Amino acid sequence: MNQVLKNIFPAFYGLLNYFTIRLLQDTDSHSHFWGRPWQTTAGEMAVSVVVGYATLFGVKRICRYNDNKAVKSSLTKELLTVMALSVAVNNLVLVPMAAFTDDGLSISDLAEINTIPLLYTILYYGIVRSRIYLKAYVAHQLLVEKLTNDQLETELKFLRAQYHPHFLFNALNTIYFQVDDDVPGAKQSIELLSELLRYQLYDRQHQVSIKQELDYLQNYIQLQKVRASKKMVLNVDFDASLAEQQVYPLLFLPLVENAFKYVGGKYGISIIAQSEAGGILFTVENDLPGQYQPDKENSGIGIENLKRRLELLYSGRHRLTLDKQADKFTATLHLNN
Repeated sequence: MNQVLKNIFPAFYGLLNYFTIRLLQDTDSHSHFWGRPWQTTAGEMAVSVVVGYATLFGVKRICRYNDNKAVKSSLTKELLTVMALSVAVNNLVLVPMAAFTDDGLSISDLAEINTIPLLYTILYYGIVRSRIYLKAYVAHQLLVEKLTNDQLETELKFLRAQYHPHFLFNALNTIYFQVDDDVPGAKQSIELLSELLRYQLYDRQHQVSIKQELDYLQNYIQLQKVRASKKMVLNVDFDASLAEQQVYPLLFLPLVENAFKYVGGKYGISIIAQSEAGGILFTVENDLPGQYQPDKENSGIGIENLKRRLELLYSGRHRLTLDKQADKFTATLHLNN
């Protein structure tokens, strides 16, 4: 349909020029052009249609030529070229046609033939040029959006990859000390590590059910318990009603990892995941040593990493609260669907 309209429009343009000029001339002469022999009117209309196709084809070629040039002409120069084309076509075709019909060519005829089509041509040029610029703008915006999405995807992959070295080092270190004293325990730890790595490697790109995420955390907690102090008091409570909710993977891990890393004092850790209106509430609380001094050089990397991932994945749909007291640290993460 669009292609048909595109092909017909130049004919409509030519006839619009013709009828406008004729109506103005009839107004001046108090006559009616449709009262003449129909052959004359039909011939003039046919010539006007040809002029319409020639003019609009020329306007498009001028725009396309300028767009393809390495150094583009100014819009003023391009507009003057379009105007020159219109004047040339009208004087080469319409002026002679008017001179050999009716009572010949008058000054008013010459003025109207050069003015009316020129005005319509300028209007058409403005529409064509605006559409070209609009298409270019839309294409540019789509490209910018694609590049932005690609950049964010790359950043997300980098942020997630940062978890692996630190986590892997701790796990291997745990297994290393188990090998001499507890071979069955070491085998079990290797199985847990295998499951954890499989989850990290393959469930990366999209949301997963929170059941998968919580199962992953259970395996991680089991592995951490192997190397944890026997004094540790661990409370894990995952709400069963969360099973089917969707979440992006590995968002809870940094909070749990920090709890095991910095636990001390009474060695209590509480990890709770529960459903709340419109989302998920995840809370991790751990006791701190009496003389707790954070490692300023290495601390905070996981949390800053988490904050950036939350900004990318849950922009405006999350709230992370970190509360450090004298003997306790509490991290609360709200995720809205």
